[in-house]
Amino acid sequence: MDMGLKGKVAIVTGGSEGIGKATALSLATEGANVVICARRKDVLDAAAAEISRQTGSKVIGVPADVSKAADIQNVVDKAVQTFGRLDILVNNAGASAAGSFESVDDAAWQQDIDLKFFAAVRFARASIPHMKKAGGGRIINLTNLGGKQPGANSMPTSVTRAAGIALTKAQSKDMAKYNILVNTVCIGSIKSAQQVRTVEAMGRQGSTMTLDTLYAERSRNIPLGRIGEAREAGDVICFLASDRASYITGTSINIDGGTSNVL
Repeated sequence: MDMGLKGKVAIVTGGSEGIGKATALSLATEGANVVICARRKDVLDAAAAEISRQTGSKVIGVPADVSKAADIQNVVDKAVQTFGRLDILVNNAGASAAGSFESVDDAAWQQDIDLKFFAAVRFARASIPHMKKAGGGRIINLTNLGGKQPGANSMPTSVTRAAGIALTKAQSKDMAKYNILVNTVCIGSIKSAQQVRTVEAMGRQGSTMTLDTLYAERSRNIPLGRIGEAREAGDVICFLASDRASYITGTSINIDGGTSNVL
């Protein structure tokens, strides 16, 4: 199936590992040129080189802290300067932050809002003029199940992700006349480097839990009985970015193995 992505230009935030890296790989495999950004330059450069080597597409890494407006503008500028256009934006950067309401202070709220919500707003604001010039585009915002179905001890992430879902719907209405399609994927349990780091941190505190044990425990309440692979999310995101998804906008897709109780 031709996805219509050859020669398109994509930005993937948080693209050095996990879902972001898998998304960049899927897009590059389909012939897109990709700009990935993340904070750690060494990891970012290694990911860009690996994806380029595997796919033959051009992939560049631009170090950035997406909570900073100047860094966001620099990523978009580098993409357009390098490739001459911008067609796709995948707002993937973010980390889980979950606690009870009383445990979250103003600084934690602000940090999460800047990292997850304002980063998506600022990247879209900087990218949309270039998408208009190209005759259309795609914006895919990564959110999570808690944004639809928040639970106890889920703040601030559940609230900022709910804002991301609302942003997606509102943007889709405003951008449709420019052929800029905006969707969100709500992520469930997916294998990630963050979980690897969780096990490593637990080990430093004396825990004997292994990564396989962690995945097994987190799989118990997933109807499909397993944790998802990053590539499975990356492929869905790639489809939403493609010409094959040309009549899909303003929607959310759960990538969760059937976990969520809401559509």
